[in-house]
Amino acid sequence: MFDDIFHTTLKIVLTIILSGLIGIERESRNKGAGLRTHILVGVGSALIVLTSFYIFDIYKSVTIVDPTRMIAGIITGIGFLCAGTIIRGGAQVSGLTTAATLWIVSCIGISVGAGHYSAATIVTIIVFFVLTVVRSFEYKLGERFKDIL
Repeated sequence: MFDDIFHTTLKIVLTIILSGLIGIERESRNKGAGLRTHILVGVGSALIVLTSFYIFDIYKSVTIVDPTRMIAGIITGIGFLCAGTIIRGGAQVSGLTTAATLWIVSCIGISVGAGHYSAATIVTIIVFFVLTVVRSFEYKLGERFKDIL
């Protein structure tokens, strides 16, 4: 029992750390979905995966249970949440990056909940790199070519 509690706690704490890293970046840019939102999305996704596996273990000898069905439901629900973060004002569209980060944080939560820590960690590092380093490169590129376009 202690081993189960330890692994569950490890998964939830790792999800908080990884989701929080992305949330901190969004928070630092004053986005509507910041640190708390990203942590909640990640932890919620991890919880659903953990619950799905738990239900599978309980009922696997009684009936056919597919643990991936609940995971598929996460993607649908997060898609709805992300759609609400995208705002169109005339020719301008904002919120796409925040929507993408919420979606990827959900995927990170799914990965950690399933026990694939290395993939979740690597993806978090890549996402953080894209949000910080690639953003400045994108800005410089836009400045360079704005006269041409």
